[in-house]
Amino acid sequence: MGVRYFLLIVILVLLGGCGGDGGSISIASVDRNGYTTVNNNQLSVQLTNLTVGTLSADETAGVLLMREEEKLARDVYRSLANLFSQPIFDNIADIEETHMQAMLLLVQRYNLTDPVGSQGIGSFTDPQLQQLYVQLVDEGSSDLVAGLSIGARIEELDIADISRLETQLEDNADIALVYDNLKRGSRNHLRAFYQQIVSNGGSYTPVYLSADEFNAIINSDIERG
Repeated sequence: MGVRYFLLIVILVLLGGCGGDGGSISIASVDRNGYTTVNNNQLSVQLTNLTVGTLSADETAGVLLMREEEKLARDVYRSLANLFSQPIFDNIADIEETHMQAMLLLVQRYNLTDPVGSQGIGSFTDPQLQQLYVQLVDEGSSDLVAGLSIGARIEELDIADISRLETQLEDNADIALVYDNLKRGSRNHLRAFYQQIVSNGGSYTPVYLSADEFNAIINSDIERG
């Protein structure tokens, strides 16, 4: 974790502790399966307490990327849910809607053009995400374990990309707040998909994370906040 990002998180924690209602900075709820839903009403309240800064080109690109990348997760899970009866696909797809909305709040906060707009399932502005959607659905369609493995891969991608984008943050605590909660959700969802892979007799090798990073996540408890 970069020094600047660490300082942003410290500021967020201090702000949360100083709230008049004594509330926590956490804007996510986590159930017993690790499914991590963002409460966007609470997020909106938290954002009003933070300064609207100026975005660098990298920060702007990062917000737009993660808006579509959360859509990628939702769309792939919806497509796989049509093929397999395993509840995890629809359940996490529903939750990804809240993650998409969290990123939309940032898009609107900084008056950016929303790359998602009214696009339907499987349609993307970013050509790389468009290609990746087709690839992931194709690979995940062969059987249940393959589909679950695609779920784990997507959560890995989210973690890796957010970790990279965090290092580019200057002093925008609002973006840090959203990224921190989304990354925690992705770690929890990676745990959930991995558990289902193993329960169904499969194995999984990480694609975007190192073996040490991956093992540290799957061998640790669900994160509650």
